[in-house]
Amino acid sequence: MKTFNLTAEPRTALGKKATKALRKEGLVPVVLNGGEVVDLPYSGTVAEGVKLVALPGKKSVNGKREESKKGIFSTDLVVKMADIRKLIYTPDIFVIDLNINGTSKKAVLKDIQFHPVTDEVLHIDLLEVYDNKPVVMEVPVQIEGHAAGVKAGGKLTLSMKKLKVKAIYSQMPERVIINVDNLELGQSLQVGALHYEGLELMNAKNAVVCAVQLTRAARGAQATAQK
Repeated sequence: MKTFNLTAEPRTALGKKATKALRKEGLVPVVLNGGEVVDLPYSGTVAEGVKLVALPGKKSVNGKREESKKGIFSTDLVVKMADIRKLIYTPDIFVIDLNINGTSKKAVLKDIQFHPVTDEVLHIDLLEVYDNKPVVMEVPVQIEGHAAGVKAGGKLTLSMKKLKVKAIYSQMPERVIINVDNLELGQSLQVGALHYEGLELMNAKNAVVCAVQLTRAARGAQATAQK
C-alpha cells in the first residue's frame, strides 16, 4: 500500500458543542482505535486525549456478560480538513503514518461519517495497525483480461467494486486483481473461487463478483444457431 503522512493533535474538548466549533475552524474530529490491550483495573497513567475503553466480557452460562477484565486505549484526535482531502476523496487505500505530538503510529482508515445533506466530513475513525496483527480492509477490485463470453457477444458486469480483505497491513494489496479470460457466456465468478497467497477474503463465498450476461444480440445469435 501507499503511505499517507498525517499530523494530528490530541483532542480534549469533547461533546457536540466542541466538535461543532472545531468544524467551523476547518478541523475534523478523529478517533484512533485498536491500541494496546491492558488488564483492568489499570493502574498506569493515561496520556492526554486518550481514554481507556472496557472490552466486552465473556458470556456466562445464563447469557449475561461477565465484568470485563480487559481494556483498550482509544485516542481522541483532531486533524485539518485540508490535510485529509487526498486521503478521503480517492479510490486508493493507504497506510497512514500518523504523527501525534512527535509520536509515530501506523493506522488505516476504517470509517467516515458525512453530513446527510451537505456531505461535510463530520467524523473519522482510524484503526491502529501492527506488523503481526491482521486487519480487514475494503480493497478495490480490478478486472484484467478479455472474457471469452464477451467475445461471444455477452456483457461483463462487475457486481462488487470492493472486497473485504484480511491481511497484515504491509501485505495488503492496493487492488484485488481478477483475470476474467476464461469466463464464458452466462457464467459468473464468486468470491469462493478467488484465492490469493497471504490474503483472506471475508465476503460471503457465494457472493458474485462479476458475470458475463447474455445480451439481446447474444440471445438472438443463440436462437439462430439452434434452428
